[in-house]
Formats: sequence, structure tokens, C-alpha cells
Amino acid sequence: METKAMKNRIQIFLLLLPGILMFSVFTIYPIVKLFVMSFFSWDLSSMHRQEFIGFQNYAAVLSDEVFLISLVNTLLYTMITVPAQMALGLLVAVLIHSLPRYQISFRVIYYLPVITPWVIASLVFKYIFNTEGMLNYFLYELLHLTNRNIAWLDSRWSGMFVIETLGIWKGVGWNMVIFLAALQGVPEELYEVVDLDGCGSIRKFFYVTLPSIKNTILFAMVMLTIGGFNVFTSIKLITDGKPLHQTQTVLTWMYYKAFRNGEFGYTAALSFIVVVALIFLATLQFRIMKNRGAVK
Repeated sequence: METKAMKNRIQIFLLLLPGILMFSVFTIYPIVKLFVMSFFSWDLSSMHRQEFIGFQNYAAVLSDEVFLISLVNTLLYTMITVPAQMALGLLVAVLIHSLPRYQISFRVIYYLPVITPWVIASLVFKYIFNTEGMLNYFLYELLHLTNRNIAWLDSRWSGMFVIETLGIWKGVGWNMVIFLAALQGVPEELYEVVDLDGCGSIRKFFYVTLPSIKNTILFAMVMLTIGGFNVFTSIKLITDGKPLHQTQTVLTWMYYKAFRNGEFGYTAALSFIVVVALIFLATLQFRIMKNRGAVK
């Protein structure tokens, strides 16, 4: 029996070995290497000879004005797009769930933005909100609601507004699918019980539906927060951080410092600061939801 059990363990180990090796080479090693790089002066001029500088890269990141701007932009993007995506996605899910017919058709319609590539969606939004774009054509040329073309992409807050609008438009369909699956898992008996008490639709939603899908809400919140910190393509293609790096986010600024300036030590330190921030936010979200009784 012991010999057979040992053979089974060896077989399991051999089956897992390729995956473990791949994970170690392409995930564990790069993370460790990146962490080591963050303590060295590592740039294009010192690729073969790096100088250990301790926490100077971390200090440089935290004292960098553009990094602080990009961090604020990322936090604002996340704080605006995450609640908006969740609220609209839940609203659409509730409406579709209540339809007796054509549910599949509406699911497809609302999910189309999700499967639309970020590159195509970003270029379309850039065309719409360009100074000589479609929106200004309607506002100025056709409807005469403005006295000039509005430079939507030439200032920080209007540029971020465009990026946030795109993020919300792209994310509503994903939230709709997640919440719709959760709604279908709510037992009908709960609604029948509150019907006996004479509860209306609004009270049903707040006292039955929301408590029943709290775990799904937490999942969506954490995933969308991570996605908010990963915003890159839309910024890169629509504003490219302009004007004067005012619309940079942490990922676009990381890309700029690494591949335009060649400051890989700085970029490595920046990446770990972002990871720590994400871990803190995710932990905070779990604690808040746990205190409210959402996580079992």
C-alpha cells in the first residue's frame, strides 16, 4: 500500500512539475527580479553594471510630482468608474431579470461593449471627443449650443472625463452578466415570503435582493478596483498623458519611465508601490464588507 501511495505521489508531482516550472520561470522569477531591481540604479546606461542605492528609487517615486498626479488620476478614475459600473450594471441586470421575454437579446446588446477591443473603442472615443470631432460638430455646427469647438482632450479634467466615460461604457455589460447570474441564484421562496408581508418592489430589492448578492458585490468591487488601477490603453491612445503629463495614470507613467526614459529601477519601485496600494485597498474592501456581514 505504501509503495502504491508513493507511486501516486510521484505521478502527481510529475504531472504538476511542468506547470510549476512554467509558473516559477515566468511569474515567480520576474517578480523576484523586479523586486531586486528596485534597489539598484538600473537604466540603459548601466545595463551591465548596476549600483546598489537602497530605497532611493522608492523615495524618488514618492517625491515625483508626476507620480502623485498619476496616482490621484488613477484613484479618481477608480472611485468614479467602479461605483458607476456596478450601479448601472446592477440596474440593467435587475431590469433584464424581470423581463419575461427577449432576455438573451438584451444580454447580447449590453455585452457588446465588453467584447469590443479597447484599441477600437479608444480610437472611436478619441474621434468623438476630438476638437474637430463628432461631438463638437453636433454641439457647435448643428445645434449651436456652444460658441466654439471644445478642446475636450486638451485639459486634465475634461480628458479624464472622456477616459472615465469610456471605462463606464465598457464595464456595464460585464457587471450586468455577473449580477444577472447572482440574481438568478436568489431563491424564489424569499420573494414569496416578503410578498405575504405586502412588500413592494423597492423594499424587496433592498431587503432581499441586495443582502442575497453581497458576496457578488464584493467580488465585482475587488475585480473592478484592480481593473481601475490597470487602466492603460485608453489613456495611451486618447490623451497619451497630455497635456504635460496631467492625464497620466500609474501604468502609463510606469510605461513612460521604463520605455522612454529607460529608468527601470524607478519603474520597478513604482510597480511595487502600486501592488502595496492594491493589497491595502482590497483588504480594506474585504474588512468593510465583512463588518457588514457580507462575507461568510
